[in-house]
Parts: sequence; structure tokens; C-alpha cells
Amino acid sequence: MANNSYIYLIGPFVSLVITQVLKFIVESIRHKSLKWGRLFNGCGGMPSTHTSFVFSLTMLVGSKNGFDSIYFAICLIFSMVVIFDALGLRMESGNQAVAINKILDEIFSKDTKKGVKHLTEELGHKPLEVIVGMIVGTLIAYVFLII
Repeated sequence: MANNSYIYLIGPFVSLVITQVLKFIVESIRHKSLKWGRLFNGCGGMPSTHTSFVFSLTMLVGSKNGFDSIYFAICLIFSMVVIFDALGLRMESGNQAVAINKILDEIFSKDTKKGVKHLTEELGHKPLEVIVGMIVGTLIAYVFLII
């Protein structure tokens, strides 16, 4: 498979699936109940699926085309944008969702809140979640390079 150009598609998608399964396992252990929704929701949590997805592509491109190639540079910049978004913008959006949900709970009773849904709070990532996502993405990329 290492000579197949589909490695650039298959590797990142395998990384995405494996990372989502890991996230499901971690969240289920943490909450002591099966968290089936984590298999399909890639926002927030350990490890970062977004980071694993883009970083596996970046490492595949760097390994196959050279870490001094223009292709690697493009992938790395794209990965850094995604990682910055996960750490900054989406994390702050999650913090805002927590605050808005608390305000809604304090202002409205459950009966008067009909039609108003709670905002999703797990949107961004902590640095450790991103680092683990990078490690998972890198490991999966290298598995694809040797098979």
C-alpha cells in the first residue's frame, strides 16, 4: 500500500476512526457508562480527532515527498490552522456555551425554556488532547508507510 496514492486519503480516515474509537473508550471509562455519541461527535475530548486527521496527512506527505517539499509545507500550515482553531477559537466557543447555558438555567425555568436547546459545550481541546492527537496521527501515518 505504501506506493498507492490512496494512502493520502485512507491513512487520515483510518486515523479519524481510530481516534474516535479511542475518544469513545476514554469518555466511557471517565463517565463509567458507554458514551455512544462520542463515536460520531468529533468536537472536544481526548484525543483530538481533528488533529489526528490532519497530522496523519501531514506526516504521510512529509515522509513520501520530503519534509522540505512544498507539499509538506502546505499540509503543515493547514494542520497548524486546524490545531490553532481547536485550541483557541473552538475552546473559547465552548467556554462561552458553558456560560450561556448557566445563564439560561438561572433565568428560565424548564417549562418556559421550551424550544431553547442547550448549546454544545465540548467544542475545543486542551493542549494535551492536541498533543495526543498528533502522536496518534503520526503513529498511524507510519503504520501506513510500512505496510
